Amino acid sequence: MSKEKSAISVFQRYLTVWVIMCMAIGVLIGKFLPQISDFLNRFEYAKVSIPMAILIWLMIYPMMMKVDFKSIKNVGKNPKGLFVTWITNWLIKPFTMYGIASLFFFVVFKAFITPDLATEYLAGTVLLGAAPCTAMVFVWSSLTKGDPAYTVVQVATNDLIILVAFIPIVKFLLGVSNVSVPWDTLILSVILFVVIPLAGGMLTRYLVTKKKGKEYFENTFVKKFDGITTIGLLLTLIMIFSFQGNVILENPLHIVLIAVPLILQTFLIFAIAYAACKLLKLPHKIATPAGMIGASNFFELAVAVAVALFGTTSPAALATTVGVLTEVPVMLFLVKVANSTKGWFKNG
Repeated sequence: MSKEKSAISVFQRYLTVWVIMCMAIGVLIGKFLPQISDFLNRFEYAKVSIPMAILIWLMIYPMMMKVDFKSIKNVGKNPKGLFVTWITNWLIKPFTMYGIASLFFFVVFKAFITPDLATEYLAGTVLLGAAPCTAMVFVWSSLTKGDPAYTVVQVATNDLIILVAFIPIVKFLLGVSNVSVPWDTLILSVILFVVIPLAGGMLTRYLVTKKKGKEYFENTFVKKFDGITTIGLLLTLIMIFSFQGNVILENPLHIVLIAVPLILQTFLIFAIAYAACKLLKLPHKIATPAGMIGASNFFELAVAVAVALFGTTSPAALATTVGVLTEVPVMLFLVKVANSTKGWFKNG
């Protein structure tokens, strides 16, 4: 237990608690101080909220610094785990998310959700399904004693795939959902919230490593930013929930309804990747991050794109924030599952 506590910060360990607190604060602001939301909405360019963009950069930039693209040269040494990651994340996950969410929003929960709301909730879940984790997976990998070097390769290649696959997959699935999304807005969102912070992170990593060495960068420099990501996330959630205040107060049940398909999807994707690794006789230290990276989401990107495409007050943005609310407790449960099933993998 002590090792787990050292691998995950207080903020990360109790992220669900902080999210609930931010949700409450945001709803109260939206209800009793709506002029704050009105003021922030004035600062917008090309449908992108400037204050929101700043906060999201605070979240994503520190994560991008951790990605070492030099690790890609080691891909060929043990490619099976990477194939599992890529296939699960890009050929399975977005489409199972679409299918599960459609089933629940349009069929199972039909009596509680109008078709228009269901369509926007589906759009939010599609954004989550098309954005596999690039940051918190380092935490989950550490808690399950995953191979850190291999995890870096998985994350690095995933980030490269996001650059080319995220837009067409989202565009296709939202088109199927009859949601009109202009290419320019979607491309701008990926440039702002993936390309720019990724380039900035790579440049920072290169400059600091060149000047003071890799050990200083990984053990000292990067750790200075640990709290910034979480603070940016929490402030972003306060903003989003302040815009969503009336929607939440009028439909509190919808938070639970959105959470159901998201949780089921998380368990399904983990099971697919984890089982595939076992069938391929991969070691546990590769199987666990392969399962975790698909099961968890790059929710910072999903929130950013939802806000850019549909607005801060949209049901789609609300659906992505519910993803934040559910992810940490579910992933911690899967960490326990992975650790308790290590014996299934005879080669460690």
